[in-house]
Amino acid sequence: FAVKPLQPFLPGAVNRHMVTNTPPSPKGYDILRDPETNYGMAFDAESRQALGLRGLLPPRMCTMTDQKRRILGQLHRIDNPLDKYMNLMALQERNQTLFYSIIIDNVYEMMPFIYTPTVGEACQKYGHIFQRPRGLYISIEDAGEVRELLKNWPAEECHVAVITDGERILGLGDLGTYGMGIPVGKLNLYTACAGIHPQKTLPICIDVGTNSPDLINDPFYTGIPKPRVRGEKYDALVDEVITALDEKYPGILIQFEDFGNTNAFRLLDKYRHEVCTFNDDIQGTASVALAGIMGAVKVKGTQLKDETFLFLGAGEAGTGIADLIVDQMVEEGMSEQDARKKCWFVDSKGLVVKSRLDKLQHHKIPYAHDHPEIGSLKDAVETLKPTGLVGVSTQGGAFNKQIVDQMSANNERPIIMALSNPTSCAECTAEEAFAWTEG
Repeated sequence: FAVKPLQPFLPGAVNRHMVTNTPPSPKGYDILRDPETNYGMAFDAESRQALGLRGLLPPRMCTMTDQKRRILGQLHRIDNPLDKYMNLMALQERNQTLFYSIIIDNVYEMMPFIYTPTVGEACQKYGHIFQRPRGLYISIEDAGEVRELLKNWPAEECHVAVITDGERILGLGDLGTYGMGIPVGKLNLYTACAGIHPQKTLPICIDVGTNSPDLINDPFYTGIPKPRVRGEKYDALVDEVITALDEKYPGILIQFEDFGNTNAFRLLDKYRHEVCTFNDDIQGTASVALAGIMGAVKVKGTQLKDETFLFLGAGEAGTGIADLIVDQMVEEGMSEQDARKKCWFVDSKGLVVKSRLDKLQHHKIPYAHDHPEIGSLKDAVETLKPTGLVGVSTQGGAFNKQIVDQMSANNERPIIMALSNPTSCAECTAEEAFAWTEG
């Protein structure tokens, strides 16, 4: 798909857009109530006259730069991250240009508030902080009518859709339609960091119910308060959504986000060669993790094939990272069989080994090696002596001082990557890893 310049949303472009472009079709009060056309007090005298805005705004013009300073001042006076998130989302609903201008100019400061880790808490409380619907909700009750439903989405052109069914949101589990905060947040990053026009993006939540009793009994829950639908009905709905999207927006990139393990791998396998798609938890996380590992190997002065990795957590993120490590090792001359032996997993039952083969999920089987069973991460680290430890378990604090000390005893420069989010679920902090390994 083609990425087009984000003209109205780039810092400093607002006044040029108003003067040189054809005025938007809405006029007067309607302009100020539409987040796509509202620039707040940045409308100059000429624009106010032409667009019927005289008297509807305070007399003084306030540049976009001044408005950004005002909003940043408000944000800096807020201590609670969730309150910052709500403030920013409210701004996005009032003045989209100002919102993206602030994010683009302050991406490192703002990213933790519009996405992880704050978005995790926002999803947990999504119905309770709900302000205005964003994105497209497609429920099991819409089965057979998805094409008609998709006609309600106003965009004639769409480049990227991020889809979730809410079953495995970050490290928080089944949040159902409360998981809509993830596609919304991820697509804000597509705009802020990749320049994709926000009107060319589409957040989607597929609602097939939730298995969380707390959500089913939550009076503010935004989805169907029933247990999840699975099997043929689930597959038929997902297929209807994917097919309808590709028909209406040919070539659209469809990103699967935070699907449960039972569906994530098979949906990726089914659609990866049919439409433009990827799974962020399997492939996106893996690419970033491998980049970090390659950087660590470069610092160590070794080669990737010299390293042995032990993963805590054997879900889609962990096996996705391992698959990409294997691909890179093969690229460097190893056989696939030997490369897989460089990756070991500890799940909730202990070390993943061949003696457990009949009870393993299919994505773990390639990493079930011949070895006696080991019940704990500590014993696995002592026995296998890995050079790299990767945390994708959502078990906060699992990489304790004893574990990290053992990694340091085994290696002069251990690679430690605690990747679980939100922050409360991280296996250790960077500060702890630096301190316990003495840098």
